[in-house]
Amino acid sequence: MNGAQLPSAEVSWTRHCDVVVVGTGAAGLSAVVGLLAAGLDVAVVTRGEITDSSTDWAQGGLAAVWSPDDDAELHLNDTLVAGAGLCDEDAVRDLVVHAPDALRRLIGLGAHFDTDASGAIDLHLEGGHHARRILHAGGDQSGHEVERTLIDSVLGKLDVLTGTRLVDVLTDAGHQACGVRVLDDQSRIGEVSARAVLLATGGIGQLWPTTTNPEVSTGDGLAAALRAGAVIRDAEFMQFHPTILVVPPAHRIPGDRGVLISEAVRGEGAFLIDSAGRRVMAGVHPLADLAPRDVVSAAEQAHMAATGEDHLFLDATGFGAERWETSFPSILAMCRERGVDPVTEPIPVRPGAHYHCGGVAATMSGVTSVPGLRVIGEAACTGVQGANRLASNSLTEALVMGERAAAELAVDLRSRPLPGPASARPAAGLRAAEVVDDIREAMADHVSVLRDAVGLADALRVLADLPAAPRLDDAVLTATNAAQVAQLVATAAAERTESRGCHRRSDYTQRRETWRLHIDQQLDEAGQVVLSFTDPICGHQVAA
Repeated sequence: MNGAQLPSAEVSWTRHCDVVVVGTGAAGLSAVVGLLAAGLDVAVVTRGEITDSSTDWAQGGLAAVWSPDDDAELHLNDTLVAGAGLCDEDAVRDLVVHAPDALRRLIGLGAHFDTDASGAIDLHLEGGHHARRILHAGGDQSGHEVERTLIDSVLGKLDVLTGTRLVDVLTDAGHQACGVRVLDDQSRIGEVSARAVLLATGGIGQLWPTTTNPEVSTGDGLAAALRAGAVIRDAEFMQFHPTILVVPPAHRIPGDRGVLISEAVRGEGAFLIDSAGRRVMAGVHPLADLAPRDVVSAAEQAHMAATGEDHLFLDATGFGAERWETSFPSILAMCRERGVDPVTEPIPVRPGAHYHCGGVAATMSGVTSVPGLRVIGEAACTGVQGANRLASNSLTEALVMGERAAAELAVDLRSRPLPGPASARPAAGLRAAEVVDDIREAMADHVSVLRDAVGLADALRVLADLPAAPRLDDAVLTATNAAQVAQLVATAAAERTESRGCHRRSDYTQRRETWRLHIDQQLDEAGQVVLSFTDPICGHQVAA
């Protein structure tokens, strides 16, 4: 399909390379490590600074079979159960089999994971897992250690275009990706032509007002991939983390990051209570507070709706000061900075947008429906996460995908014909900068933990009636991409008349076997989004 592209000013500068990588989280940087090792000329584009990614903020850890008391089949089964029937079993098996070696290679690059008194890796338990298989670094600084290690491995070996945003993926007359158009930190339009494009742009959490995601997570990669002709799969499956700190009013700062209280805190014995001290998860699930995130978040939302409470509490006062300071120093510091001391008082929490299980339909090496375009990490939908991500699988998947994509590109580019020059596509509309608040309000009100047909219809009406902008700039680009991705999410959520995984409908509370389907969205020749449905077992398109 031809897709569309955003109207922009004239190109001010150009660059040429073998592979252009967009994004500098775990997926993008692990790919860069492999691409550089293969001797390829790599250009790296990132929207903020090199550390501005969800990876650097990740607390929980990395899942891998590490103990002799664990095995790949058990990790596979835990992932499939969490994925609620929409996982690709082959992709999951690929992940769990190759995860340990990917982490060993990361350790070989200099990563340091926490160890116990004997010097062995200290393995943690998190929600949905039936074995201790979560590797942590610095207690609750696992993502930061991954990011530090990968940055140290590439620093000085290439130039990174910071403060530079993806505008569009360029395609040639044969619809093959041939580079990217970007908006740089001086508000100039640039083009990087390349033999392959690798998007690792992360998630979409900033479409909601309460999120664990950094400010760069507004869906740039998904929107650009859609405009290039790629398939967006299962956009409705946004995972809401159950425990986001609710900052006391006196300590609230506009633009402050959302503070995630890691799943590992519940893994070590913390539990959810309401203002009366009642256990929220008692009797809800056999794993109680360690149930999968969709179960916990939905139970919280239902409990708040029934009691009229604005938030709940996570009680970890039984840990004591030493345990908090040793195991969760960053969380402790961030809570105290915002007026909450977890050592002596329960932490006020509510669910917040956390991880997008949907994304650009891709293989474990990032191959998409657009030749020459690969998408990896959270921006991709590989079938590993299914309808709900199992805790701590995401960083591991990002590392495996990054390595795999780099290895395949190193071979493929030797024989792949050079793409032609970029060709024009029909112009897509721009949205006014001020609509971002309207988008977030609609998503919070109608496309959150619990959804229904009336609310989703209201959200779609809001998203269809957003004012246009006359020209592209940074704020307009954010609004335009956010509007497009929000519409993808709300459209798929309205279509899926069941509750499955992290998609919960209050008007269709049960899972329906007839909906064991992927919902795919793609632009047609007129630039309109069309829906199709794919069977996750056979991979063929079917009627809904």
